[in-house]
Amino acid sequence: MPEVVDKLIEFHKLNRDEYAELLKYSENAEVRDRLSSEAVKLRKEYYGDKVFTRGLIEFTNYCKNDCYYCGIRRSNANADRYRLTKEEILDCCRNGYELGFRTFVLQGGEDGYYTDERMADIVRCIRRDYPDCAITLSIGEKSYESYRMYKEAGADRYLLRHETANDEHYRVLHPEDMSLKNRKECLYNLKKLGYQVGAGFMVGSPGQSIYTLADDMMFIQELAPEMVGIGPFIPHKDTKFKDEKAGTVDLTLYLLSIIRIMLPKVLLPATTALGTVDARGREKGLMTGCNVVMPNLSPVMNRKKYDLYDNKICTGEEAAECRGCLERRVESVGYRLVSERGDAL
Repeated sequence: MPEVVDKLIEFHKLNRDEYAELLKYSENAEVRDRLSSEAVKLRKEYYGDKVFTRGLIEFTNYCKNDCYYCGIRRSNANADRYRLTKEEILDCCRNGYELGFRTFVLQGGEDGYYTDERMADIVRCIRRDYPDCAITLSIGEKSYESYRMYKEAGADRYLLRHETANDEHYRVLHPEDMSLKNRKECLYNLKKLGYQVGAGFMVGSPGQSIYTLADDMMFIQELAPEMVGIGPFIPHKDTKFKDEKAGTVDLTLYLLSIIRIMLPKVLLPATTALGTVDARGREKGLMTGCNVVMPNLSPVMNRKKYDLYDNKICTGEEAAECRGCLERRVESVGYRLVSERGDAL
């Protein structure tokens, strides 16, 4: 067994060169099994057999950014744009609450229509109606003051995937008017304000290498977020990367195990992207260290429009059906879906 494997398991951290070396063994069955069994052991030690659900509400697909990989990027004229009203968002929460969801994730593009005041008002209303629930926002890069306003209104968590921690790779994926420095600063500001913070990246995105992935591992190690969301890159037909290959499930699972060992108490979702690339992707995620799933509570008529990448799953099912189906999937690999907030330890 390579030394780096034992070192990661013993100390829960490595340096950049060691992460790069560890990534060279991603196709070695013995190494994968060792990391996977250690990840599952840690996940069970801290969270038992519980799998937490997050009710995802994709409330706007307008976005001022033009990220090259994203289907709702500003310059995609084919995107069918929509916005949910406050009442529609609260309806999604009502539906979700009845189904046993105790965390709501409000996710959208960076849409100027939802001013800080509007967002804070929506958060306050959810907090008033569902005091026992966690409120997570995933609405991109904002100022320290904006983040503080949402926090004071009642938001608990914030998801902001860093996408890559390597400057050169960041330039491959994003236009000139965006910067990795700003993205990282946002994540540190969120930490300062006391949010439970989620970072993450796409696996197999154009220009990615074991060295850029080693930078991702170093950044996650340093930031120590409460949540890490990773999933395979999936090309979208209306982007410049439409002909690129999708990221692989195997490498994603390998990285999930590594992240669980690095951060034993982390909240680690088996993402929709994982389930899109492989019909049993989410189950495989749970078997390599994941403990969160994020079914969609958005109105069915809008789900297909929130089209970050092609062939996204669960765009036609009702949330209730989706939850029942997920319950069975989770139980099939020896875990159970629970109706809890599921805070980070």
